[in-house]
Amino acid sequence: MKPLYLPPDGRPRCAWCAAAPGDELYLRYHDEEWGRPVANDFRLFEKLCLEGFQSGLSWRTILNKREAFRAGFAGFDYHQVARFGQADVARLLADPGIVRHRGKIEAAIHNAGRCVELVAAEGSLAAYLWRFEPAKNSVAHGLSQSPASEALSKDLKKRGWKFVGPTTMHALMQAMGLINDHQPGCHHWAEAQQARDRFKRPGT
Repeated sequence: MKPLYLPPDGRPRCAWCAAAPGDELYLRYHDEEWGRPVANDFRLFEKLCLEGFQSGLSWRTILNKREAFRAGFAGFDYHQVARFGQADVARLLADPGIVRHRGKIEAAIHNAGRCVELVAAEGSLAAYLWRFEPAKNSVAHGLSQSPASEALSKDLKKRGWKFVGPTTMHALMQAMGLINDHQPGCHHWAEAQQARDRFKRPGT
């Protein structure tokens, strides 16, 4: 177990926060967003896309570019993104505010089309994703992937999605609150758990 990070405010946080000492945006993401349950389809599609863009990069890099990503990808409205064409790919490749990786940009557009299909079949992206919530306390802390993330990755790939490997999907599950992976002793573990306990699972 890595030691907790103790910033100047005296509140211990998950060790990964130490990667950005003094970065208020990064700390707010950890404190207020990471591990809190999400049911909004646009936010979930955003998380799916950004986790894919993070591959090979740091989350800090992606977080600092998130507003530019939102502007470039129509607020991650997958209906709109699914209609993007080659002119949009060229526009995004010329945008210095995002990660200009053709494969990842084209995958996000491709996945938007798959998301439209998934929602038509399953009712909502949220209802689909929350079906993969693992049993309570069945996923050990600090893993890079899990049986649940492997199952989600396999099913999405079967549906034609790209950049949805099991490690990327485990990061998604951590971020969207499908599991509470705040480190034991982290000041925000209990808050995230309370949010999960209060959360009404979509489709239930």
